[in-house]
Amino acid sequence: MFVLTVDQQRSRKEPDRVEDLLNDLPPVPMVRGFERTAGDEVQGVTDSPAAVIELALDLTRRGHWSIGIGIGEVEEPLPASTRAGRGPAFEAARIAVERAKRAPAKVAVEGRDASAAADAEAALTLLALLVARRSEQGHAAVALMRTHANQSVAADTLGISNQAMSQRLSAAGWQAEGPGRSLAVKLLTEAGAT
Repeated sequence: MFVLTVDQQRSRKEPDRVEDLLNDLPPVPMVRGFERTAGDEVQGVTDSPAAVIELALDLTRRGHWSIGIGIGEVEEPLPASTRAGRGPAFEAARIAVERAKRAPAKVAVEGRDASAAADAEAALTLLALLVARRSEQGHAAVALMRTHANQSVAADTLGISNQAMSQRLSAAGWQAEGPGRSLAVKLLTEAGAT
């Protein structure tokens, strides 16, 4: 199981972003949905490594969050409220979010198998750095590529030439993101299996 503990950065100097976040998270499979656990922190539980990657990269794109990912068992039956959950995955997520606050990409992964968790964290860090460095135009181009069948349709939607779309996607690292996501999912899956 994967527990994500997500803490708002600079929360004492910036407005509370939790409600906006809770209303705008991507639709991914969750065992227990995200809810505010304390102050400016939210927590959710999923059994899907792909959902973990999607959420972590979405949170990275937003730029205001430290993301801790805990891998392990949870006490069952899992309570209806995420914040009432207990078990090693919850404890690992707490450790991870504290480490994430000092990490270059503001993401950290913890689990029983430290080596497998470190491998998953390395892949996720590289992806997060790629996403964090994108321009707004790059984010828009990538978002369209993820929802449209081909580059020409996405370029038409943006009102730019196919060549300009190619340049935006290249600058955004679009070609590296897909394989990077696949690697991160594989490594999270392996870390969750140990």
